[in-house]
Amino acid sequence: MRSHYCGDLRKEHVGEEVTLSGWVHRRRDHGGVIFLDVRDREGLTQVVFDPDREESFALADSVRNEYVIELRGLVRNRPEGTVNADMPTGEIEVLGKDLVILNKSETPPFQLDEHQHVGEDVRLRHRYIDLRRPEMQEKLRFRSKVTNAIRNYLDDNGFLDIETPILNRATPEGARDYLVPSRVHEGAFFALPQSPQLFKQLLMVAGFDRYYQVAKCFRDEDLRADRQPEFTQIDIETSFMDEEGIMGITENMIRKLFLELKGIDLGEFPRMPFSEAMQRFGSDKPDLRYPMELVDVADLMAEIEFKVFAGPANDPKSRVTALKVPGGAQLTRKNIDDYTKFVSIYGAKGLAWIKVNEIENGIEGLQSPIIKFLGEDVTMAIMERLGAQNGDIVFFGADKAKIVSEALGALRIKVGEDLDMAQCEWAPLWVVDFPMFEETDNGGLTALHHPFTAPSCSPEELKANPLEALSRAYDMVLNGCELGGGSVRIHDQEMQATVLEILGISDEEADDKFGFLLNALKYGAPPHGGLAFGLDRLIMLMTGTDSIREVIAFPKTQSASCMMTEAPGQVSAAQLRELNIKLRKKEQ
Repeated sequence: MRSHYCGDLRKEHVGEEVTLSGWVHRRRDHGGVIFLDVRDREGLTQVVFDPDREESFALADSVRNEYVIELRGLVRNRPEGTVNADMPTGEIEVLGKDLVILNKSETPPFQLDEHQHVGEDVRLRHRYIDLRRPEMQEKLRFRSKVTNAIRNYLDDNGFLDIETPILNRATPEGARDYLVPSRVHEGAFFALPQSPQLFKQLLMVAGFDRYYQVAKCFRDEDLRADRQPEFTQIDIETSFMDEEGIMGITENMIRKLFLELKGIDLGEFPRMPFSEAMQRFGSDKPDLRYPMELVDVADLMAEIEFKVFAGPANDPKSRVTALKVPGGAQLTRKNIDDYTKFVSIYGAKGLAWIKVNEIENGIEGLQSPIIKFLGEDVTMAIMERLGAQNGDIVFFGADKAKIVSEALGALRIKVGEDLDMAQCEWAPLWVVDFPMFEETDNGGLTALHHPFTAPSCSPEELKANPLEALSRAYDMVLNGCELGGGSVRIHDQEMQATVLEILGISDEEADDKFGFLLNALKYGAPPHGGLAFGLDRLIMLMTGTDSIREVIAFPKTQSASCMMTEAPGQVSAAQLRELNIKLRKKEQ
């Protein structure tokens, strides 16, 4: 039905007779001559029908946007003065001879070139129309190239593509599971995998040495712009390789990907301990494009009478931090009020500030309602520590360490974006030396990553001081987004038992939840580790897209629903009876 794709025709095809198939992107009637812009996956070609061929001309006159057509014609040069340099096919056109309408189309819910004026709900409801847009097709083509390049790289490095089960049992991985009731096993449920974590470790125990998978994963969690309930993960695991080797081989993969597909050399990735990332940037995935850093000033605030600062300054679990914004004195009071509202999202009770107008005039050259509470000595000591200059603004956070780090860390990015302060386009980073555990609100301990992450100490040292222990985990960060994370895994029974004991997981609970992995460790498990990349997030970054939904063919909304298929939906009473499920009405 075609000899060429529409977007492939060039000057070298002049004089050839071609057959094209595609959609009518646009129809124009110019003084008795009809122009059709015909579109397929590869692009657009202009086709001209003149009245000399009455039948095909009449058909061309009847077509409308999004009709599906097949045509035969002669490729020729465009007349002088009509060349379109913005189109790859802009030097030629096709003189139409024969035309067949393969299918008609109703008027689409939106014009493809006017999508920016249409709500996302309309686009998602008619996603098959939205995906016809050249921008969307280009993003999904790019996604395919990335996936193919990753497969080729891993294949060339000895990794085997092995699938793991989708229907499994629930395992503790941090988020809620999507559950699937079993018809055969009454009252029992499968869980969709949040990741192939346990199975890829079992593959290492089985001796496959190097594994990868482009895996579908599922998490029932609150959504945001870079999260979906079902997402795609590049899952990698390898035996007899330490963290240096794993980070090296995966860093090379990402660098090669950017160089080949984007023409960008990311260079060597710097490394930063988790503690330093949190102290300097308030985040375990810092965006290094922005030059601002958090500076602790608790020691300068400890003796003042102003309890808003003095209280946290004398609390070992709290933090008093300053964020200097170069040139930020231009911010208006409304801007500051907006930022105050922004940090409240993270639990901050307010946002103190000092504008630096004339630093050479001491405290008289500063502007802020809090200076009178700090006093001259403390205020000028803070300015000196920060290296404040005329035109700067300094923001302060004083609260529990987690609140201050999250609030000012997010504010740093927000202000950096608003004031266009990025110093480079790409800023990759490895974050390493994560804590093994963190405290829960009730005083217990939980694994910062998962309970199968290996610590960097012995079982005895881990048991003696669990909160000081570091894990052998690592995260790859790009522009403030976590591209991927992984760790060296526990392959030793004694170490695994110690970690589970510290987490308060009994032998019975451990056996019930992941006894199959614990049993496997008894039979000669090799040292192993791995890493998983979020493919959707990687494509979002590489294409410069704001939302992960723009790089997934059929995404869910932020309420975890599909507007096109209206999923999730109701099921029949008969299906529920087969599954021995009875729905309970929600109490009013």
